[in-house]
Amino acid sequence: MIASLTGIITTGFDESIILEVQGIGYGVLINRFDRVNLKNGDETRLYIYEHIREQAHDLYGFTNIAGKKFFEQLLDVSGVGPKMAINILNIGSIDEIKKAIAQSNVAYIKQASGIGKRVAERIIIELKDKVGLVVTTDDGVSLLSDNLINDDEALQGLIALGYSTNDALKALAHIDNNLSPEERIKLALKNF
Repeated sequence: MIASLTGIITTGFDESIILEVQGIGYGVLINRFDRVNLKNGDETRLYIYEHIREQAHDLYGFTNIAGKKFFEQLLDVSGVGPKMAINILNIGSIDEIKKAIAQSNVAYIKQASGIGKRVAERIIIELKDKVGLVVTTDDGVSLLSDNLINDDEALQGLIALGYSTNDALKALAHIDNNLSPEERIKLALKNF
């Protein structure tokens, strides 16, 4: 299995590039947001997803591991193949797409070529819990990953007390993170 390739971009097309690695040119399909940052003649490392079928051996490249992991999450959705997943990645940044999924924004996901309402809804249903939580604060809307939520003991404490994640986050928003979890919980409870 090919996990990554480091080489020089010799040719670039709209949806793919040729990455020359020690004299071998690999055709790599790539989303347009990663493609914008890659120029012919540049040396680059791409994280690779291999898709092998009877009649084809396709390589999908990503400039960072987060892009590859999100692509693989999309592939876990029933009915979404690699080309459809790349089309989804072409509509916006990964953060924008995740935010749309978390907010159940079917219209945004439907912008991808070949994605209808049913597939967009399925993507939202199957990935909503995996992309993170949308939090509304005074500063606007942001997306929090499950790792951040699981690592905050004060947040977990407030949730265990029965507060919603959104309410707990709002209560903790202006409290110093350097305080102990117990102190942060006490101060947050005063904010309720």
